[in-house]
Amino acid sequence: MAKAHINDAPDVRDTILAVGQRIMSGKGFSAVGLNEILTAAKVPKGSFYHYFASKDAFGEALLSTYFDAYLAEMDGTFARPGLTMAQRLVAYFDLWRANQSFLDCQGKCLAVKLAAEVADLSESMRAVLDDGTSAIVARLAAAVEGGVAEGSLVIDDSPAHVAQSLYQLWLGASLMVKIARTAGPFDTAMATTRRMLHLPG
Repeated sequence: MAKAHINDAPDVRDTILAVGQRIMSGKGFSAVGLNEILTAAKVPKGSFYHYFASKDAFGEALLSTYFDAYLAEMDGTFARPGLTMAQRLVAYFDLWRANQSFLDCQGKCLAVKLAAEVADLSESMRAVLDDGTSAIVARLAAAVEGGVAEGSLVIDDSPAHVAQSLYQLWLGASLMVKIARTAGPFDTAMATTRRMLHLPG
């Protein structure tokens, strides 16, 4: 059985993860077999087990990689020059809307797609989801606090509670968008977000 060469190890591992993220974002975790991923990635099964001890271990790495990229993009959005923090928060949720399309999310809706499914299947993957979503909420809280400090937004609760409420609001909207096959729930979520931050419509 073919084995990965040491010098191409990062490329092969990254390819498996990228292909797995794209496919599982569309079909879910349980519905996708390793053969489907490896065939699409053009990687032999021996190479898979060189990097991942099991499908669950692959799922953990998949989610960790997803959150690393997500948080880096989030940091970039909240560091955009020339904008108030309120404007950056609106830009973040505009990106959320664009990335969570019910038609084709191109792998960017992985956490929304897998959250309910893998949380019940695997404790280790649930823990990665918990860590990742907690990091998202912490960044949201810091952004809200920054907006309050600069005077670009006003809140009626603590930054931590507002951030948690915003994340849950948009997570729920993402699920409703998939059910309804319309972006209407995102319109509602944005209107609610503006009210929570006391922003003009």
